[in-house]
Amino acid sequence: MSVPVPPDGRPAGGAAHGGSEPVSGDMPTYDPPIEAPEPEPALPEPVRQRVIALTAAALPTLPADEVPPVLRRVAKFAPNRRARHGGPMIATQLAGDPLFRQRITSRVLDEAGDLGAAVIEGICPAAADPVEVAALAYLARPEGWRDLVSAAGEAVRAEADSAAVAVLLRDAEHRATRAEHDRAVAKVEAEKLRDELARVREELGQVRDEARKAARVLRETQARERKATEMLATERGRATRATADHDAELRRIRAKLAEAEAVAGNARHTAKEARAVDDARLWLLLETIGQAAVGLRRELALDPAERRPADFVADTYADRPEEVSSTRALDADDPARLDQLLALPRAHLMVDGYNVTKRGFGEMSLEQQRKRLITGLGGIAAQTGDEVTVVFDGAERVHGLPPAPRNVRVLFSRKGETADELIRRLVRAEPSGRPIVVVSSDREVADGVRRHGAYPLGADALLRRLSRV
Repeated sequence: MSVPVPPDGRPAGGAAHGGSEPVSGDMPTYDPPIEAPEPEPALPEPVRQRVIALTAAALPTLPADEVPPVLRRVAKFAPNRRARHGGPMIATQLAGDPLFRQRITSRVLDEAGDLGAAVIEGICPAAADPVEVAALAYLARPEGWRDLVSAAGEAVRAEADSAAVAVLLRDAEHRATRAEHDRAVAKVEAEKLRDELARVREELGQVRDEARKAARVLRETQARERKATEMLATERGRATRATADHDAELRRIRAKLAEAEAVAGNARHTAKEARAVDDARLWLLLETIGQAAVGLRRELALDPAERRPADFVADTYADRPEEVSSTRALDADDPARLDQLLALPRAHLMVDGYNVTKRGFGEMSLEQQRKRLITGLGGIAAQTGDEVTVVFDGAERVHGLPPAPRNVRVLFSRKGETADELIRRLVRAEPSGRPIVVVSSDREVADGVRRHGAYPLGADALLRRLSRV
């Protein structure tokens, strides 16, 4: 059943093209009074995308003579490429050609069913998607359609605000969880340090006890030395009075003095050795702690991985070139930005092959495009030492490619999968925190990889960087 399309302020039927022939099919024509057209409203991005998607889906259903010349080539595209590559032309034609919009609207409203009928009457069902309602209202243009489009914009902004709040909440929860984990780790480390401090204090107490014993022995020796000195003075006094008569006694006293001095020397040597023993024990304790830390680092070390995450994705979801030996491994378009990212440690550069070559070397054959891009990437890999992966659509794959340069991985997407999807798989396979740089001018690819922590750059940044290799 064909749903009637209300007028939008411009002549219906063939009047938009200067003729009076009727519209093909069963779509009714209108002869409303001619009024000054109002300027086209600025559509929210989701509404604009939905309008283009609905038009792209209905475009092949129009007879060839009803399709504007500029869109006839777009109508032949595959469904998934029609809206993506022909979106700007479709939007321009909808805004400037009321007849074409009426023809498309007739088919879109047929598919919409009850929702389309409600939009024609200017009603927005409560359970309906505001973006879908705004897209249908923009095409059908019933009375008050601009309000429906404005309401959709408000709904989209509200949804974006809700998503931003949800992201902030998740971030706060993540930080709280991490803080709790850090507190637990700190508590465990503090317990270990307390145990170690207790052990060190115990050993220090033992050392202090030994030092006190040595000091006591030294004091006793010094006391004996003082006593011997006093005895020597006494004997010397006696010897002065009776030198001749007491030579034998004098020799005996001198012998005792020598013995006392020997005892005092031994006591001093014993005290010095005690201090040396204390120093050696303290040094041995610190050395033991250091060696224990070195052993722990050696036990927890991981061997270098021979395969990288991108190799596992390539084995499962991509085809490698045949007859090729295994390879060894500011602004979005500013090459300086690319240089900064490639300077990060262990960076991985991923390139959407045909997206770059068709933008920079479109006049060459596909084989020459691939060869020139791979050669340039080899120069970048040689200069930076980074891992480089270039992905091409497998539908245009050829056999007999020359060997790829060192550290450059060349992949072709398998049947049923595009290069864009393979790039997203490669990005998801990388560990969190590794610098991943994705070069593609495709907005969907850039948005997809950015959500997984990669750095998207435009094709022009790489092309300008290759011009300096």
